[in-house]
Amino acid sequence: MLKRFISSVLSPAHLVPGIFILFWPTETVFAQNISDSPTSSENQSSSDAITFSIPAQNANEALTELAKQANTTLLFPFDLARKVKTNALEGTFTLDEALTQLLEGTALAVISDENGVLSIRSRSSLLAKPKQSKDNENEVEEKSNGLEKIAVVGTRNSPRSAVDSPVPLDVIGSDALNSQGNTDVLSMLSVMVPSLNVNDQPINDASSLVRPANLRGMSSDHTLLLLNGKRRHRSAVITFLGGGLSDGAQGPDISVIPAYALKQVEVLRDGASAQYGSDAIAGVINFVLKDAREGGSVALKLGGYSEGDGELFQLQANKGFGIGETGFINATAEYRQQNGTSRSVQRTDAQNLQEQGNTFIQTPAQIWGALDVNEDIKLALNAGLDLSSSSKLYSFATAARREINGGFYFRNPQTREGVFSRTDSATGESRLIVADLDGLENGITCPSITLSSSNVLSNPDYQRIADNSTALGANCFAFNEWFPGGFTPQFGGMITDASVAMGIRHELPDGWAMDASATLGYSDIEYTISNTVNPSLGPQTPTTFSPGGVSQVERTFNLDFTKLIQTIFEDPISIALGVEWRKETYFQKAGDEASYVAGPYALEPPLGLNQGFSIGSNGFPGYQPQSAGHWSRNNWALYADVEFFVTEEWQFGMATRVEHFSDFGSTFDGKVSTRYKLNDLFALRGSVNTGFKAPTVGQSNVINVTTAYGINGLEDQATLPPTDLISLQLGATPLTPEESVNFSLGVVMQASETFFATLDYFNIRLADRISTTSAIPLTEEDITALIAKGRPDAAKYNAAKYFTNDFDTKTQGVDVVVNYSFSHEDWSNSLLFAYNWTDTQVERVTRYPALVNGEIQFLPNLTQARVKMLEDNLPGHRGSLTLEQSKGNWAFTWRLNYYGKFYEDHLDASAGMDIFGSALTTFDAQFSWQVLPHTVLTFGAQNLFDALPEENPFQGEVGALYPPTSPSGINGAFYYAGLEYTFK
Repeated sequence: MLKRFISSVLSPAHLVPGIFILFWPTETVFAQNISDSPTSSENQSSSDAITFSIPAQNANEALTELAKQANTTLLFPFDLARKVKTNALEGTFTLDEALTQLLEGTALAVISDENGVLSIRSRSSLLAKPKQSKDNENEVEEKSNGLEKIAVVGTRNSPRSAVDSPVPLDVIGSDALNSQGNTDVLSMLSVMVPSLNVNDQPINDASSLVRPANLRGMSSDHTLLLLNGKRRHRSAVITFLGGGLSDGAQGPDISVIPAYALKQVEVLRDGASAQYGSDAIAGVINFVLKDAREGGSVALKLGGYSEGDGELFQLQANKGFGIGETGFINATAEYRQQNGTSRSVQRTDAQNLQEQGNTFIQTPAQIWGALDVNEDIKLALNAGLDLSSSSKLYSFATAARREINGGFYFRNPQTREGVFSRTDSATGESRLIVADLDGLENGITCPSITLSSSNVLSNPDYQRIADNSTALGANCFAFNEWFPGGFTPQFGGMITDASVAMGIRHELPDGWAMDASATLGYSDIEYTISNTVNPSLGPQTPTTFSPGGVSQVERTFNLDFTKLIQTIFEDPISIALGVEWRKETYFQKAGDEASYVAGPYALEPPLGLNQGFSIGSNGFPGYQPQSAGHWSRNNWALYADVEFFVTEEWQFGMATRVEHFSDFGSTFDGKVSTRYKLNDLFALRGSVNTGFKAPTVGQSNVINVTTAYGINGLEDQATLPPTDLISLQLGATPLTPEESVNFSLGVVMQASETFFATLDYFNIRLADRISTTSAIPLTEEDITALIAKGRPDAAKYNAAKYFTNDFDTKTQGVDVVVNYSFSHEDWSNSLLFAYNWTDTQVERVTRYPALVNGEIQFLPNLTQARVKMLEDNLPGHRGSLTLEQSKGNWAFTWRLNYYGKFYEDHLDASAGMDIFGSALTTFDAQFSWQVLPHTVLTFGAQNLFDALPEENPFQGEVGALYPPTSPSGINGAFYYAGLEYTFK
């Protein structure tokens, strides 16, 4: 069994961040130059003579020195090498001759296969097991979950496997990602990593376009993304309605990364702010792009849900190209279209209107389900080139463009305030809003119509208004004339995302290595809303609007240095130093004028306009010119990592980071991690670290208005920065960074090459969490005070929210991973069990002054329903059991998924619509058949038996058949078929 590898090279240039190598468990460990292709490197090693001077010493040190002198990389069984004494080596030899003489008479042996490839094994393994055929080796590599997948996320030292890491680490290969029906990488990861939760967001403002992902019970912006080891930009989307946990978060958009471009994904489930900076509180996800120099594949996938909707078409392609002898370009393209779904019933209010004779009501009036993906294009490019024997140039880029459309809340033609009705707050009387086109108290007077439960369309006065052939009908206008059955706005947007990185790795004198890189990331959302109106414009309103957009631009420069230093310890100490500069800019772009303008029929007493209609494109008013602009900040960071072995069994690491932000000051964070090998079977590991998340530029400056459910039903809610006059009127204070203290403790069991298990406990205390407040009603006194301060627009808001450091939490949990590979009757089997328990408790809530019965009291703004959403919306228990089987040209994947109980405050309304969802188990299955040497046909099903959550007890409220935030999803069984062609 290969328990640990060491990589040694001419200089540590190959050990810097950004290099990720995948090795699978076999008895052979290859000698390979990272900078060269395997074939060229091996042939060169066998034919070119090299002068060596190596004294007799331990094999680990001798092989390290040989690798330096040969300018190559050697991977060998490290634990055994420490116990082996080598021969001295002086003179000029080829690489295979040098290795043979160095190891002659020792427990290590050098062998060469039929292709001349050199490898190092223990002599006992050569006697114990027959040589495995190349075909069988490839089959194991392709199908096994693998014990020795190597990753370097979470360290700047040599690559290490998941079981050798001192902190919890998942390494997920491309085959595992593809063994499921999901089409985007975010959903794929949520299946493979139980501590990563992703909820559907059918009707949730911008959250519907970029779904938030929650790792270890944290918000979506508490997980940092890396691409090829380099920090990735966050999305421009701020989740104003984030299902409680992610309210106000500005996290990354994982779904724009093409899954087909990935070689592997590394999920570090541990705080890493001391290593990577802001946002890495819950962990780090590193996406590693494919780097093959040749060959490629094309894949087609078709699918749909058992209800007959959600039809999928997806086409993917990948190709590798060689540049010179060692360089490469690897390119990937993906295209996807997918129709939406509907898991809806008719709303009670719409049903009542139908029963009263309104035949214009749609059935259902409002759609709950997956959004329409009209176009989803993703591109990725990964490239590397050796400039010389000591320098390597690398670059990678991604680009994505996605158009999404979905529904909003139904506008009832008799009760929707500001469009169809206006209620007198003093008397409670509701009247139909009628636009008097020739002006109030001027010319023809429009009739006044009191609304009741009866159908307004049959009201004689309304029929006079609707008859445009008369002078009164031509002068008097109500939106019921356009929308007699009400309307449901369609909300969507065009998402554009791109990033590019370029860098150079260079070997310096005295054993130092340098990595200098620059990255640029861009995220842009252009919102669209249709089938709606700006009511204040009356009959002159358009029904389609461009309400504006937001963008996020990030520029990052890194300079890293690494070195291995020999000290009093038997193994060298790995030292890494670095500096980072980053600049973030957030843009908010104004919408078209019709989307925000106060038309002549607006309810704006301060402006002298008083016909009663609301302002702006209904559902998502456009960004006004005064709220448009761009805001920037920059920050510097200095960081250092040290890793070493105190003894043969005891591994130790330390990391520190100092960071200064231009807008709120400096932070200092540290991390200590360790792993202790108790015996050949068990090892203990753990870490303690501090972390932080800086308030984003968007959170500090964004202004947004959306229609959401409050305790009194639909209302326009403004989300504002804490520096806004309205926010200050309601008690806002400047934002400060969130700060965390994390610790984890775990045990690793590795019984053999085919079995390992890990169990890790984690505890995250997070103070001053940034979120949006619950919606705070604006009183008449507030509005009067704000108008006096120059904010007349305050009159059009029912309620306001603002960003604030509002509460503290403690999140703890346990992760369990068990991996077992075995053979039975010519079948290769790999069994993976993964389980997560997470518990979050809100420990402190900020209290604000409030006037209660004429007295000032300090009360929490966070409602009890919101607190419970933070604590219990994600399932406390999640698990999966996966069995992969293969034999010859056949392969099967079976997966059992368990989702524990959850809580939902339906519609985030804090209106007593509490849903306590039961646990649910789903079953996935996939079958693959290699019909031709290069062609594989796949059939599969997710949620094969169509398991669905319990029906929503409040489904009549807005027509949602199931609780929208159900962790198992609401769409049911998904069936798919795929065809993949691989070429050389």
